[in-house]
Amino acid sequence: MNLHVIRHGETDWSRAGRHTGLTDLALTGKGEAQARRLAPWLAAEAFGLVLCSPLLRARQTCAGAGLSCREVIDPDLAEWNYGDYEGMRSADIVRMHAGWNVFADGCPGGETPAQVGLRADRVIATCTGTPGDAAVFTHGEFASVLAVRWIGLEVSDGAHFCLGAAARAVLGWRPGHPDVAAILLWNAVPGM
Repeated sequence: MNLHVIRHGETDWSRAGRHTGLTDLALTGKGEAQARRLAPWLAAEAFGLVLCSPLLRARQTCAGAGLSCREVIDPDLAEWNYGDYEGMRSADIVRMHAGWNVFADGCPGGETPAQVGLRADRVIATCTGTPGDAAVFTHGEFASVLAVRWIGLEVSDGAHFCLGAAARAVLGWRPGHPDVAAILLWNAVPGM
């Protein structure tokens, strides 16, 4: 079983570099086009399970990619709850809180790294318990946490993994070593 992780397409806030946790924004026109470009690429896959964040931008990406008729909404796939930092840019947060890193520090009034790590672990358990490959439509920083938890690292290591808008990652197993979790593909977009 491989876990295909797809980040939502562009929104106004993601284009501006603003942290978008639970604010329910729609895709931009560019984000909608990014989602549609995923459709032929993902159509070649036989997914046993398709999960989606409840947030509009992820649901629109799933629909644009042609998989909305198969999706199951999973609240655990929502983006990090940024609490007091919702809508802010990292540079502005670092001016207030020197050295801030969401993966190590979490967010006041929002989620801690441990809370986000537990959500990622639940998503992984759900996906590994189903036959065939799974696809999840989620968000940038949550996708980073999924990747590090898949390979057994700490949430703080998620800072080293950046998934772009409407990009795909495939989490699976090292060839010839089915007991070694691996990142098989990262930050891929159609046409690469």
